[in-house]
Amino acid sequence: MPAAGAPTQKLPTAAPEGPAEAPPRRGSSRVYGRERAGESPVRPLRSRSGGPAEPRPPKGPPKGPRKKISGKAILSITAGFLVLLLVAGVGLFFWVNSRLTGIEGVLDEYEGRPADTPGTNWLLVGSDSRKGLTAAQRKKLATGRAAGQRTDSMMLLHIPEGSDAPTLVSLPRDSAITIPGRGRDKLNSAYAFGGPKLLVRTVENATGVHIDHYMEIGFAGFVDIVDAVGGVEINVRAAVNDPKAGLKLKKGTQVLTGSQALGYVRTRKGGALPDFERTKRQRQFLSAVVKKAASPGVLLNPFTAIPLAASATDAVEVDSSTGAFNMLSLGLAMGDSPVTTVVPFGGTERVASGDAVKWDRTKALALFNALKEDKPVPKDVVDAG
Repeated sequence: MPAAGAPTQKLPTAAPEGPAEAPPRRGSSRVYGRERAGESPVRPLRSRSGGPAEPRPPKGPPKGPRKKISGKAILSITAGFLVLLLVAGVGLFFWVNSRLTGIEGVLDEYEGRPADTPGTNWLLVGSDSRKGLTAAQRKKLATGRAAGQRTDSMMLLHIPEGSDAPTLVSLPRDSAITIPGRGRDKLNSAYAFGGPKLLVRTVENATGVHIDHYMEIGFAGFVDIVDAVGGVEINVRAAVNDPKAGLKLKKGTQVLTGSQALGYVRTRKGGALPDFERTKRQRQFLSAVVKKAASPGVLLNPFTAIPLAASATDAVEVDSSTGAFNMLSLGLAMGDSPVTTVVPFGGTERVASGDAVKWDRTKALALFNALKEDKPVPKDVVDAG
């Protein structure tokens, strides 16, 4: 024991166990458990109030599992869409029907008229009417200033009752034919003398085919329909340069505007038999424009379907019994790649208005009998046309 009065001696304190911690380097600190080196100390994150910053909450509500659309919902949406299309289609049907211009008396009965036959027969007429064209448009389209109204093209379309393809027959406008009350003359003279009614009677008497529907279109309507569908693709088989028709085209496949298409079907240039080639171009064009108009890209697009319907109903005139349903049937038939031909002919005949094309009566009779009996046209007749 230490002596009394001796100073108390302090014992050394034991050092803590474990390795000694190295003094921190100048300018270094720990951020989120990691050491950061550098000359400047790291300032801790602070809130705007000066206190320690709190972690930011996640944006938006917590994401849960995505909900799958049920099959019932899909069916409901599809059904609603189909109902909407149906309502729109019915509305468009009645709208078109109300806009069609019917010509009274075109298909009136008369003594000796051919009896009705299987299938449906249309007389399709392109007239040279300038109605609706301004002076500037007549000049641009090279239609001239001819007064009155004549037929520029005539076609007979037979739609069979069965599965056979439709048949489209060109009737050359300069055909030598007997016009009731007028004697022998060119076919297009029938229209000039008595309009659609006399033309229908003349065609029925000459062919023995009962006409069920009549449709006519003039120059102005022709151009409007082509432009409404965005032009028509045509394979021009030979270059055409015809100032009288206002037409200059290169050879090859190309899209024709309304004015170009009008010149294409009117020109008499090309071929050893200009009128024969002309009827070919008319059938070629008619098939092309109807196919384009009936394509899903046109019919299902309201920006093309509605202008087309408006242009078509403004452009055409039909007999009073023809409605929108009949027009739809016509469009479907033309889009079904019909057999196309022309009435077989050979030689000429002198008639009241000059030299006319004489039909080959044997082959022509075989053609028209096939149509009356709702049978395919004989191959040799098609090849001849």
